[in-house]
Parts: sequence; C-alpha cells; structure tokens
Amino acid sequence: MQGFQGVAVAICAAVAVATAAAAAAAPSPYRAPRNALGQPDLEGVWSNATYTRLERPLYAPRVVLTPQEAAKAAARFVAGPPAAAGDVGQTESEGATNDFGAGYARVRGEIRSGMIVDPADGRLPFRADALKRLELEGPPDPSAHRDNPEERTNTERCLSGEDASPPALPSPDSNFIQIVQTRDAVAIHSEKYHDVRIVRLGDRTHAPANVRTWNGDEIGHWEGDTLVVETTNFTPAALLRYGRLRISGGATVVERFTRTSAQELLYQVAVTDPDLYTQTWRAELPFQASKARILEDACHEGNYSLAGILAGARAEERRAAQAAAGSN
Repeated sequence: MQGFQGVAVAICAAVAVATAAAAAAAPSPYRAPRNALGQPDLEGVWSNATYTRLERPLYAPRVVLTPQEAAKAAARFVAGPPAAAGDVGQTESEGATNDFGAGYARVRGEIRSGMIVDPADGRLPFRADALKRLELEGPPDPSAHRDNPEERTNTERCLSGEDASPPALPSPDSNFIQIVQTRDAVAIHSEKYHDVRIVRLGDRTHAPANVRTWNGDEIGHWEGDTLVVETTNFTPAALLRYGRLRISGGATVVERFTRTSAQELLYQVAVTDPDLYTQTWRAELPFQASKARILEDACHEGNYSLAGILAGARAEERRAAQAAAGSN
C-alpha cells in the first residue's frame, strides 16, 4: 500500500512539473504598451490594404480559404472583370495606382476572403424589401443612377473615403489611417479625402437624435486593451457607401480596435440596422503598422468630374434617341 501511494505521489509530482513547464513555455497574451496617460497605445499610422473585401466574393467558396483556394481567388481578383469597350478612365499602366496590399488578410492565422464572419456565408444579410428598394437584387448595372449626383456613392462623390466612415473598409487606394490619442478623445485620420473622426472618450451619451452627420456621432471607451467606439446619428443622405454597403440613418455601428502585436491592430465591427438587414452583422480585418507618412489625397468635395460623367450619359441618350428616330 505504501508502495502504491509512493508511486501515486511521484506521478502527481511529475504531472505538476509537466504542467508548470507547459505553462511557462506557452506564450502570454500580447499586452499593448501604455502611453503617458496609461491608455493602451494605438497611436501611429496603420494600413488595411488587402485583397479582402467586406463581402466574400461569389467566386470564393467560403470565408476562410485554404492556401490553394486563396491562390485561385487571388488570380481571379487581380485579373478583375474584363474592361468594356469605350470605358473612360485610366488603367494601371496609364498611371492609376491601386493599393490592394500583398494578398488576402489573415486573422488568427486564417486566410480570409471577406471581412464578414457573421452571417457565416460572408455576405450582407439584406432584407428582401431592402434589396428591392435599393435595386441590389441582380448584377450591378454601371449605367444605373446616372441622372443625379445624389444617387452616386459617397466615395464616388468624394464626400467620404471607404475607411473614413464607420464601418471602416479597405479601399482600392489610399488605405492609411493615423490614430492620435488624448485624455478626452481619439482622432482617426483617414488618408483618403483627409477625413478626421473625433471619438469622445468618457461620454456615454449620444447627441440629440436631430443632430445628424455624414460620419455619425461617435463615443468611445476602453475595455482592457480595446478601444470600443459606438456610432449613431448618421444622416440619411449618407446611405450609399462603397460597393453594396448601405448604412441607414437608424444604424448603430460598434467598432473595436485592439492592438494584437507591435505590428498589428485588429479591427472588429458590428452593424445593427433593422431597416436594411435581417440581423446584426459582424466583420473583422487586421490593420498593419506602417512607417509611411500620410500625404494629401486630393479630390474636390462633390467630385467636379461628375458634371462631365452625367453630361456624357445625357449625350449617350441623345445619340440613342437619334439613332432610334433615324431607323423609323
């Protein structure tokens, strides 16, 4: 009996030693450095340039891709849709510069084809009536909504960049943001169209409901290493964002900024918008630290070229009408 007890004690001691050794070997969770105010230090320039878009593209089989699937999807992404005859604009070889990063983003080691993780299909969960009302049911029609500038997206009108209004999205260009912290506020400066978001800290009350802005009313607080930003009070005029994204005046957007390493900032967002979506949808994407300087990204507010674009559409319509009249 004493021999059995001695063996049991020895086994327990060995297990305890092994457990302690494993705990010592396991990496401890990253803890963001603190600034002079004692806040997690998120300051600096960050980039979210990536192939990963908000929604999973239909040619990608799932949100989390294998390396082989990512290579196939990347080839499709880089190739892009074929240009239609008579397109107006520049190709990359003619001087336009795209900024899509080095490939698809990785979150917790997973290759992501889209930012959206809930719903699991990686697509925006539009209400059926909203899809019809917003004319998003079928393939995009590049000739649609050419009558009025107000029917074009905020980014096309140079009113707000893709990562300047919550939720922050990667852009085809100008993907840098700069974060500056004070005791009472956090400023998030977007390279594109030089927007600056001011997040009030310590204020848990939003502005009155009749106060509406393009970027909404933003309040924030700290949860451990995470900056949590809640935004409401969007103007209904800011409905059209980028791609298929739409945000109504009644939406609430909750963002979480967490520094996960010296070189990475994890961005997570939850959007609740019952007027447009069947559920709260969630997305995430890493920002990478950069030593770049943010330079001026010049685009006239309202995009002066829209006058030419709309005039061109009217000219096309006149030619079509004249051709139809001549054939009769």
